[in-house]
Amino acid sequence: MRVPLEAIGLSVGYTAKGGQVRVVASGLDLKLAAGEFVCLLGPNGVGKSTLIRSLSGMQKPLGGRIRIADTEIGSMSPKEKARSVSVVLTDSLPQGMFDAYSVVALGRHPHTGWTGSLGQEDRARIDWALQAVGATELAPRQVSELSDGERQKVMIARALAQETNLILLDEPTAFLDLPRRVELMRTLRDLARVQGLSILLSTHDLDLALRSADKLWLLGNDGSLTTGMPEALALGGSIARTFASREVDWDSEQGAFRMHSHSCASVALDGRGAAEVWTRRALARIGYEVLSAESASKLRIRILEMEGDVAWEIAASEETKRVATLEELVGFLLGREHKEENR
Repeated sequence: MRVPLEAIGLSVGYTAKGGQVRVVASGLDLKLAAGEFVCLLGPNGVGKSTLIRSLSGMQKPLGGRIRIADTEIGSMSPKEKARSVSVVLTDSLPQGMFDAYSVVALGRHPHTGWTGSLGQEDRARIDWALQAVGATELAPRQVSELSDGERQKVMIARALAQETNLILLDEPTAFLDLPRRVELMRTLRDLARVQGLSILLSTHDLDLALRSADKLWLLGNDGSLTTGMPEALALGGSIARTFASREVDWDSEQGAFRMHSHSCASVALDGRGAAEVWTRRALARIGYEVLSAESASKLRIRILEMEGDVAWEIAASEETKRVATLEELVGFLLGREHKEENR
């Protein structure tokens, strides 16, 4: 079976000012399987875009080999590459008086004759591509009138109209709000599974990648690339190592980063469910080390749930207080700290 994308001993980089060659990563061995949705992550400036461009054939690698469907990318003509791999870049939307349908139709260029005229098969593919990303109603609208999320839909539709089995996307969610990011990631994941497409995208959205991708490719500051199932990389510490920082820690139990803080005090928290989760987060945000209900902390908070309502009971030294909102809880604790500081 043909491998949609494979890199062997790959080195990528670029020429900086003054003609100096900067190596971003080297010695990479990669494979992207059919029907696989993969997210490429790494710190800012690590070279994710350089890797995407190199794998697509838009930028010449410094060394190694890249194969698309078992064919060396360096031996492919521009037309062969256009029929084999679709690329979506953040700055690739055409400017000028284009409607969305015309932009998507550009994806048919590798399949049309020298006149560029669209046949029945071409139009059917364009209609399918627009429908696949939920953009049919955008077809007659000018691209200059579209929102960022709508433009991304159009660009992905153009990539689908190109009728390739391999799609590479560089930061497609960069300028989208959360609902549009979720929608776009779900669309790409479903396309990979239902259509058997191989999709690789670079992103900074670790949380969505953990929830959506079949695999993660983690590109580190040292040029190393670690690949694997999201859950395995989180459990094994690879995510923590890739994004190691003096400012944040990776919480393997919560599956998220947390800011470093200098605890002002400890508090024993007794509760459950959503109220416990968000109370814990509020306490950690204002600098408290949150302990289990069984701990011997002098400051204790118990979450009370009564007929659908939530209240918080605070026991501090000989003082006990009950509050009805998280705002009151935080205000009480901050006020208590202020009093102790001014004694």
